[in-house]
Amino acid sequence: MNRFVVIDLETTGHAPSKNDKIIEIGMVIIEGDEIIDTKTTFFNPGQPIPPFITNLTGISDDDVADAPLFTEKALSIKSILEDSYIIAHNVNFDLGFLNAELKENGIDRLHNQVLDTVELSRILFPTAPGYKLSQLSDHFNLQHDDPHRALSDAYVTAKLFQKLMDKINQLPYETIEQWLKLEGAFISDIKEILLNRLDELAFSIDQDSAIHTFQGLAFHMNDVEAKQVHNVDTSFGNYLDTIYEDGGKLSEHLSMYEKRAGQQEMSETIYDAFTSSNHALIEAGTGTGKSLAYLLPAVYYAVKQNQKVIISTHTTQLQSQLLEEEIPLIHAISDIPFQAALLKGKNHYISLEKFSIELYEQGQDNYDIALTKAMLLIWITETNTGDVEEVQLPTSGYIFFRKISADTEKAVNPQSPWFQYSYYQQARKKAQRANIIITNHALLCTDMFNDYAFLPSYQRVIIDEAHHFEEQAAHHYGLKMDYMSMQFTCNQLGSSEEDKLFGNFVQAYQLSNSDIPLYEWNDTLKSAKQEIEDLFQAIYYYVSKQHLSNQALSDVGRIQYRMDTEKETGDSWQVILDMSSRLSLYFRDLIHILFMVEQRINQEDNSEKNHREELLQMVELLQRYIDGLELMFYSGGEVEQIKWIEIDKKGQNHSVFLYSEPADVAELLENEFFHEKESVVMTSATLTMNHSFSFMQKRLGLSSHSCITEQIESPFAYDQQVQMFIPNDFPDIKYGNIDDFVYAVAEAIISLAEITSGRMLVLFTSYDMLRKAYYVLKEAMEKDKYMLIGQGITSGSRARLKKNFQSFDQAILLGTSSFWEGVDIPGDDLSSLVIVRLPFQPPNHPVIEAKSAMLKKQKQNPFMELSLPNAVIKFKQGFGRLIRSSNDRGIVFVCDARIVNARYGKYFTESIPKVPIHYDSTHKLIDKAEQWYKKNDAL
Repeated sequence: MNRFVVIDLETTGHAPSKNDKIIEIGMVIIEGDEIIDTKTTFFNPGQPIPPFITNLTGISDDDVADAPLFTEKALSIKSILEDSYIIAHNVNFDLGFLNAELKENGIDRLHNQVLDTVELSRILFPTAPGYKLSQLSDHFNLQHDDPHRALSDAYVTAKLFQKLMDKINQLPYETIEQWLKLEGAFISDIKEILLNRLDELAFSIDQDSAIHTFQGLAFHMNDVEAKQVHNVDTSFGNYLDTIYEDGGKLSEHLSMYEKRAGQQEMSETIYDAFTSSNHALIEAGTGTGKSLAYLLPAVYYAVKQNQKVIISTHTTQLQSQLLEEEIPLIHAISDIPFQAALLKGKNHYISLEKFSIELYEQGQDNYDIALTKAMLLIWITETNTGDVEEVQLPTSGYIFFRKISADTEKAVNPQSPWFQYSYYQQARKKAQRANIIITNHALLCTDMFNDYAFLPSYQRVIIDEAHHFEEQAAHHYGLKMDYMSMQFTCNQLGSSEEDKLFGNFVQAYQLSNSDIPLYEWNDTLKSAKQEIEDLFQAIYYYVSKQHLSNQALSDVGRIQYRMDTEKETGDSWQVILDMSSRLSLYFRDLIHILFMVEQRINQEDNSEKNHREELLQMVELLQRYIDGLELMFYSGGEVEQIKWIEIDKKGQNHSVFLYSEPADVAELLENEFFHEKESVVMTSATLTMNHSFSFMQKRLGLSSHSCITEQIESPFAYDQQVQMFIPNDFPDIKYGNIDDFVYAVAEAIISLAEITSGRMLVLFTSYDMLRKAYYVLKEAMEKDKYMLIGQGITSGSRARLKKNFQSFDQAILLGTSSFWEGVDIPGDDLSSLVIVRLPFQPPNHPVIEAKSAMLKKQKQNPFMELSLPNAVIKFKQGFGRLIRSSNDRGIVFVCDARIVNARYGKYFTESIPKVPIHYDSTHKLIDKAEQWYKKNDAL
C-alpha cells in the first residue's frame, strides 16, 4: 500500500464519550513520495464551541453556523480514506473521534492501518527537543502558518511524515531488523514499510564508514584521534591581546563585540594562579563571559606545559555550552591547537553489550520499554558519545537504561569482543589524549574519594558553579538508599525460576555442585525482597506517626525527618532495627552464594568465565547496601553524619528515601583535594556575601591555604535595566497570617502579570506556600488568560516546565529551590521576577538543623555563620535569573519587607548590583512598575 492520508481534527473538547464533536477536518493525501491533494471543511457540531477552544483555534460559533453536519460528509470522508494508511499526530485521538462520529451515524468504523507521527518521531528522532507538532515543525523548519487549524496542522504533519520516511530510508539493515522484532508493541502499523526497506537493503552494499555492525547491532563510533603535542612560542600576554583587544580575533568572529575588562582580568588571574601553584576564588558577575575567560588560560597552560586541565561544572547544560559553543569558538580564535574531551560517570554511557543482550532476550515488554529500545536502536546509529543525556527517553526508559549502562559492565577486559565498542572506554581514551577534560562535580568528587581512579592524572582544575561543590562533596561522601533501588537490585538477581542472569548462574552450578544449594538462593532472595518491603513500610509509618510540630518539607513536597540513632526509642524503632539487621543478613547470605558461584566459574574453563566480574560487581553492590544500613541505623562512621528520612505522602507506603552526609566536609576537602592539587580555581557568579569570600573559604576548607580572591563586577547596566519593588503593606507572616500573605502575593502577581503580559517567574522558598499560591491564583485569575505552571503540581522535569513556560505567550511559572538558579530565560520570555520570601532555609531542614546545633556547641552564631550567608548567596542566584543579556529589562518584586527593615537586610541589597529600590504600598508600586515598564517597552 503506497497511499497515505494525513488527518487532523479540531474538536469541541477531548472526549467523544462526553459528547464532544468535530468542528473541522483537514486531510492531506500522499501517494508515493508526493503530496497530491488537500481537503478541508468545517462541521456544525450542533452545540456551542467552548471559549477555550475558540481561543486556541480561532474557530467561533459563527464560523460553523452554516457548515454541514458530520453526517452529510461522513461517507465522502470514509471514501477518501479507503485503501490508505491513516496518519495523524496522536492518531488514537483523531481516529477515536472519527469512529465515534461514524458509529453515531450508523456507519462501520474505520479499520485502516495507522501511523502515529508522535510515536514515529520519538523513535526516529530520539534527540529532538520535544514532540509536540509545533516543536517538531520548529526543529525541522517546517512551515506552520496557522497552528491549531486542521489543514495547516495536517499539512505540517504530512511534511513531517516525509522526513520520517527519509530517515527510515537511511537506517542500516541491522537496525530495521531489530526494530521489526519490537514493532508489535507499537500503535503504528509500520511492519510493511520496514519489510519493504529490508528488501531494498538486501541488495545494497553502501554503508557509512563510521557505522559498525557486531552481533546483529548497528552503531556509530568514530576512531579516537591520536594525542597531539604542540609547542607554544608566544607569551600569555600576547596570546590574550591577540584575542581580546579591539581588532583582535574575538572581534573578527563576534558581531557587535565590545571588550570586557573583567573578562581579560579573569583570564590573567587564573593564569597567575596556575603558574604560582595557588588556589583561587573568583566571583564573576553575570555577563562577564567567564566560560571563555577561564578556557583561554586553561588551553594555553595545558598545551604549553603538556599537562591536563580539568574543567568541572554542576549542570549538564553548562557542559553542553562549553562543548558546543565555547570550545569551537576557541578553536576559531586561537592559534594553539588543542584537544578537549567530555568524561562523565559510567552510568551515563550505554553499554552496547548489555543492550544487545536485552534485545536478544526478548520478553513481554510494556509499551514504554519497547519504545525505549526502538529509540536507542536509532540513536546508537547517530551518537558520537553514547551519553544518554542526548536522548529524550520516556520516564520508565531511564529505569531500563540503568540495566544497560556501562555501570553494569564487567571490569575492564581488553580481550572482550565488546571492549573496542565501549562508548565509556572511548570517552576514557579521548580524555587520556585531551588537553582539556570537561567533567561534572559528581565525577570529580567520586574520583577524589576513590583515590583518583576515575579521571586521568591532573594537578590543575577549574570548578565552575563552585557554590555547589561543597554540597556535591557531601552527597558523595554520604549515602542515599531507597526502596526502588534495592528492589531493582533484587529483581536483577532473579530466582532460578526466573529468566535472570544470576539466578541462572546459581541454577547451572547447583546442578553439578551440591555445595551450592538452589533452594537456599530462592528462599533467601524471596525473603530479602519481602524484608525490603516490610522495612520501608515500617519506616514510612514510623515517620508518619512522629507528631512534628513544624514538619520540614523538601522542594518536591516530601516530609523530612532528621534521625538521631542515639535518641530514637520505642517498639516501632526497635522493629526497624531488627528488620534492617535481618535484611543485612539476607544480603550476606546472597553474597556468600554468589562467591561460591564465582569461585566455581574461576576454577573451570568455560564460557561463563566472562561473567565472573559481573558477579563480583553485584557482590560489591550488596555490600554497599549492608554498609549503608549499618551507617544509617547503627554506627556514625569515622566522620560525624547527618541522617534523615524523606517520605512521600502522595506515593505508596514504601515511598521512603534514606539520606546521610557528613556534617562538615571542609576538613575532608582540605586534606583530600586542596592539599593534593597544585591549583584549584573556583568560580561562580555567587561566592561572596557583602563582598567577602570568608564564608565560602571556611565552607570549602580553603581558609588555611594561600588563596587568590577576585571579585569581577557584571558589565550590565543594572541601574538602567532593573527596578526593584518592595511592598510595605503585606501581612506579617510571623504572626501566623500565612493565608493572608499568600492572598497578598497572589494579588501582586496578578497585577504585575497585567503589566508584563505574564512572562513571570515566581520564586518560593516553601513548596507548601507555592501550592497554596497556585490554587489561589488558579481560582482568582481570569480563566485561560495565563498559562499557570507550578513546580511539583504541573507534571514534568524542571527543563520541561521551563520549555512549557517559554512556549506560551502569557505564562506564569512558580518554582521552588531548584528554580533559583541554572534557569536561563533570556529576552522577552521573562519580564518580571517575584521573590516571595528571602531564601532562608527552614531551620528544621535536617542538614540546617544539625549544622546549627554544631555551631551552637562551638559558641558560634548559626544565623550569622550559616543561615544568612546561605540565604544571601541563594538570593543572588535568584536575582540573576532576570537579566541574562545587556538588552534584558525587568522588574524584581520582593514580597519580603525584611530586606529593608531588618538589620540584616543590607547584606542582601549590598551583595547584588546597585539597582533603584522602591519601598512603598503595593498600589503605588504597581503604578510605578506600570509606568517604568511602558517606558522601557517603548524603547
